[in-house]
Amino acid sequence: MRLLKMSLSALVAALLIAVGQAPAQAAVWGSSDQWATWNNGGYTLYNNIWGSGAGPQSIWANSSSNWGVWANHPNTGGVKSYPNASKSVNIRLSALRSATSSFNVTVPSGGSYATAYDIWANGHTYEIMLWMNKAGAVGPLGSFQTTATVGGHTWNVYNGSNGSNAVFSFVRTSNTSAGTVDIRAVLNWIRARGWYGDVTLSTIQFGYEITSSSGGLNFVTNSYSASAS
Repeated sequence: MRLLKMSLSALVAALLIAVGQAPAQAAVWGSSDQWATWNNGGYTLYNNIWGSGAGPQSIWANSSSNWGVWANHPNTGGVKSYPNASKSVNIRLSALRSATSSFNVTVPSGGSYATAYDIWANGHTYEIMLWMNKAGAVGPLGSFQTTATVGGHTWNVYNGSNGSNAVFSFVRTSNTSAGTVDIRAVLNWIRARGWYGDVTLSTIQFGYEITSSSGGLNFVTNSYSASAS
């Protein structure tokens, strides 16, 4: 069974490459399944096509730090997917000594999307989104609060809710395709404002929140890492 699974994975990757949905080299893993996952190096990669009206999307990976997706979602409103690399942390903020992440991506000039961290605290009670770049008709939930420089970047900060959990969105004032973020500093900034208390940093996710990518667009994570202790 193990050999069969490996050969199927290689076959999927080869098929994706054949139709221009993966990098020029053969990927180690690939899938077009809606909820496809792959564990590597302490991370879980998710294809995560969750929004209504979504089109086809294929994920590929050579490692947790080098992966991407080809997505062909129609030009309609609403988020269609959030392919991402997820890392479990589960450390209380008061005990958290460090939480940082670095990334380098190649994103399309068209479509509507955001390259974003989705950070979860106290399970799924608090959602902290860090928008590193965005394009098209996309925007954060909630109301504008302030502009702040924290965690190595300057952001427009929004506070809102999606009906299930609180959402704090930090939208970078200018797009960037590479950088390092001090996540612990951002979390402590939110706590200092009284928006939550001594929460537990549950999960760090990084990926692409895609609203539309009509015709098929490529999103590539050239390098990525996240660490917390």
